[in-house]
Amino acid sequence: MNDDQLLRYSRHILVDEIGIEAQQRFLDARAIIVGAGGLGAPAAMYLAAAGVGRLTLVDADTVDLTNLQRQIVHATRSVGQAKVESARQTLNALNPDVRIDAINACADAGWLDANVPGASVVLDCSDNFATRHAINAACVAHGVPLVSGAALRFDGQISTFDFRSPASPCYACVFPPDQAFEEVACSTMGVFSPTVGIIGAMQAAEALRVIGGFGETLAGRLMMLDSLRMEWNTMKIARQPDCPVCGARHGG
Repeated sequence: MNDDQLLRYSRHILVDEIGIEAQQRFLDARAIIVGAGGLGAPAAMYLAAAGVGRLTLVDADTVDLTNLQRQIVHATRSVGQAKVESARQTLNALNPDVRIDAINACADAGWLDANVPGASVVLDCSDNFATRHAINAACVAHGVPLVSGAALRFDGQISTFDFRSPASPCYACVFPPDQAFEEVACSTMGVFSPTVGIIGAMQAAEALRVIGGFGETLAGRLMMLDSLRMEWNTMKIARQPDCPVCGARHGG
């Protein structure tokens, strides 16, 4: 680290559990963030501020006026602009030392298979079931830790799936891909803006703990937030030997 970096990250370095060693791991890391919306906005801003060396943002959408109630990485001037480009400008202004890859595309199976192997951690900040399962499958296949978040109305949830451990469940262990469900979106159901901020910030915290190797992540636990009452519930989750995604990888 140079003198400017030592000063910029001094408040991290002063924390015994982080110090210079973990901060250097931040600088050397690459995080993929799928989704530059309500969850991806705060997650990307905290990771950029913390000095994660390379951030790859993947999103095919453009900024809409209705996004600005919660997607804090974008501004009014960004309406009509690609979300990843709007986010890149904000993050570059926040920390010009961070390399930002702005990928204006859908994170499909092919893109994920080609890019996930080079990541230190992947943050699922997407908003649909199919993308979540595609991200999970790629992370399982390549053994890359996954931090998954979701939010709708006043409800949020977050967990970390750390595939560096053979005991780790995957997203499909908890939410089977063949499970019957009704996909809903905040465009029809709405969302309380601080809820996505809370979950997105927690995703950044989980990613930094994964990269830095300190503290205890949410691996093996699913945290659920009711922000109407500001209540948290935690559920233990376990790997399912018959999981169609990770079962075969572990000989299930």
